[in-house]
Amino acid sequence: MKAVLITGDRSGSGKTSITLALAALLSKKNKVQTFKVGMDYIDPSYLAAVSHRPCRNLDSFTLNNDQVQGIFRFGCRGADIALVEGVRGLYEGAEALDDTGSTAAIAKALDLPVVLVVSAQSITRSAAAIVKGFQTFDPKVRIAGVILNNIKGGSHKAKAVAAIEHYCNVPVIGAIPRMEEMQLAMRHLGLVPYREGSGRGDFDARIDTITNMIGQYVDLDRLQSLMKEIHPAGDTPTLFDKIPAPDIKIGVALDEAFNFYYADLFDILATCGVKTVPFSPVHDRLPDADGYIIGGGYPELFTKELEANDRMREAVREISRNGTPVYAECGGLMYLTGRMVLKKGWQGSADEQTSAMCGVFRGETRMPAKRVVSYVEGTSGPDSPMGSAPFRGHEFHYSEVVLGNDTKFSYTLSRGIGIRDNLDGAVSGNTIGSYTHLHPVASAGMFRHFAELCRKKI
Repeated sequence: MKAVLITGDRSGSGKTSITLALAALLSKKNKVQTFKVGMDYIDPSYLAAVSHRPCRNLDSFTLNNDQVQGIFRFGCRGADIALVEGVRGLYEGAEALDDTGSTAAIAKALDLPVVLVVSAQSITRSAAAIVKGFQTFDPKVRIAGVILNNIKGGSHKAKAVAAIEHYCNVPVIGAIPRMEEMQLAMRHLGLVPYREGSGRGDFDARIDTITNMIGQYVDLDRLQSLMKEIHPAGDTPTLFDKIPAPDIKIGVALDEAFNFYYADLFDILATCGVKTVPFSPVHDRLPDADGYIIGGGYPELFTKELEANDRMREAVREISRNGTPVYAECGGLMYLTGRMVLKKGWQGSADEQTSAMCGVFRGETRMPAKRVVSYVEGTSGPDSPMGSAPFRGHEFHYSEVVLGNDTKFSYTLSRGIGIRDNLDGAVSGNTIGSYTHLHPVASAGMFRHFAELCRKKI
């Protein structure tokens, strides 16, 4: 099979819409496995939709090289092409003086050629200087080709292409004009995960718009010629391969309000002898299970619907009180508070809006609040339903969870903010709610501990 990594010179370069279109176009004749660098849920939801295979995340802050390579090998099984989308600029990462958490680190860990998307708005010859700088900044990263974005016209394209190919000795395989229709379509898609779309026909139409436009300006044959022939060792064991017969069930909240899950979670749970049972806090009754996971998402957009399903809220509160294990991340944490308060002006509202939530934790969620985007590092204590372990993860939220002063916390953070004062992982019995998103491979031991706790409750 063949593989390549698509990245940008900066955030906003257009790499997301370009990678999405390339995945869709290549999937017409090939089995394409997509990957996304970094801790992200929204871009993978679209890449999975167009490739019809689960998109998998690769992040060198939370994962070591063996784990990155194991996920890559497992994901590539049965595929013809592996397409990896980078995050932000090629060299942006967690630190200033090393590439941990960056796209460059993943390119080196997997030894993949890189196609650099450069926003060439208002520049021509300077585009070559940008590419040259990226080439020399880390010689271990091999930039194999360039796609120019935001090209104004023929003269603009000709000058930029000639400069890059002369000074940088790499081919320009695409030059995409600035198109307002594509900008609007991508901006809309970028707001919500694919699954959440109330009418995915509209979403599919927007994806088609992006794909058709970009397909006119990128040479797919030249792109494939730059790809590296790889042999991902499909028979080499990975941590996903030993799957026992399931003997416990874990309910997983999965609907338009809760859908932030890494694809690897379901594979990791399967290795723990878990059968996952999807359910909707918006529409369903709580299914019978030995434990429950309520992931992140946008519950703030569905407060009235969540409040209206009072049977679900009461059932979640009851099973938590009875000691059934519950693990909740971010949006799931918000759902477990007593109420959600949306301030005046939120989504254009004229008044403050308050909706009842589950009440597992005494306190409330307030929105909007300070935007928090950060890697997280910390330790899970012995009272945690996830077990005692060091961990790394990610937090991304616009909300503030205010809990009672007597709340117990099982996570102590050395990096990140958490719920308050660098504490996260609020605990009530066998229920834990946190702002921290864990990568299921990096934290596989914690999920195994949670599964064992569920097993004890049989």
